[in-house]
Amino acid sequence: MYNKVSTNFLLYCMMAFAMLTWGVAWTSAKITNQYLNYDNLVFLRFLIGFITILPFLYKRKVSYVNFPKSVIFNIILTSILFFIYNQCFFMGTDLGKAGMGGVFVTTTNPIVTFIIISIISKEINLFKIFSVTIGMLGGIFILDIFNQGINAVYFPGTRYFVICSVTWGVMTIFMSYAQRKMDSIYYIACCYAVTSIIAIFFVDFTEILDYSKFDNIFYINFFFVCAAMSIGTSIYIYASYKLGPVAASTFIFSVPFIAIGTANIFINESIGFNVVIGGILSIISIYLVNSNLNLKK
Repeated sequence: MYNKVSTNFLLYCMMAFAMLTWGVAWTSAKITNQYLNYDNLVFLRFLIGFITILPFLYKRKVSYVNFPKSVIFNIILTSILFFIYNQCFFMGTDLGKAGMGGVFVTTTNPIVTFIIISIISKEINLFKIFSVTIGMLGGIFILDIFNQGINAVYFPGTRYFVICSVTWGVMTIFMSYAQRKMDSIYYIACCYAVTSIIAIFFVDFTEILDYSKFDNIFYINFFFVCAAMSIGTSIYIYASYKLGPVAASTFIFSVPFIAIGTANIFINESIGFNVVIGGILSIISIYLVNSNLNLKK
């Protein structure tokens, strides 16, 4: 009993750190944009992500011989979506508000995923419609569409956050299907590697190798940008298996508030009341969606 409590406590601490990296990454991305262009940041993020995930892969002792050919196309598509998402991630945080992006994307992409799955499975009921409507209302609040109209979507950065949310939702479904046929960490490592290959064609190595422009501020923030994907994602996948997907997913509720908190503290980014209200509504929507799924099990 003691060992189980101790193990769970360690997992909770690991998950807390994972969510911290996810939340801080939005502010850190805005800061690192001042040092490197988007293409270079995407390449370095995935290259480092691939390297740092290798120890997790080794620990799982995956068989490299029985590589499932059927998921190759899936890996390529997911990698392309990874590339698009990260391009929009850096562009959105550079041109728009990092805190708002962190709230909008992390609270709406689970709803986007749920909508797509519901359409594919053709399982739509009144409770699902109600739950998703609350989430959509939350997204509208965050974007401040009530005050600014549809033009709010076209503000600098905002359109990229919308693309991030939809892209990650679609990508989540691709990843869920592929992981039925191959090990999760192995699959993600392959996606990181392929995305690195895609990104390398857009890299300006002259800029990357100019170390004179980098300082401690860059290294600290770039650590969180990379940790969010490699360390944070790896911990989340491991915890989802050990704690269960429902328990693990509850930690995500903290990400939006970490995002807006760090944006306010470190880059003095003002956060409107509409973002807080919208974030709360979206979190309620995610909770209702999960509770509906749990009732069926």
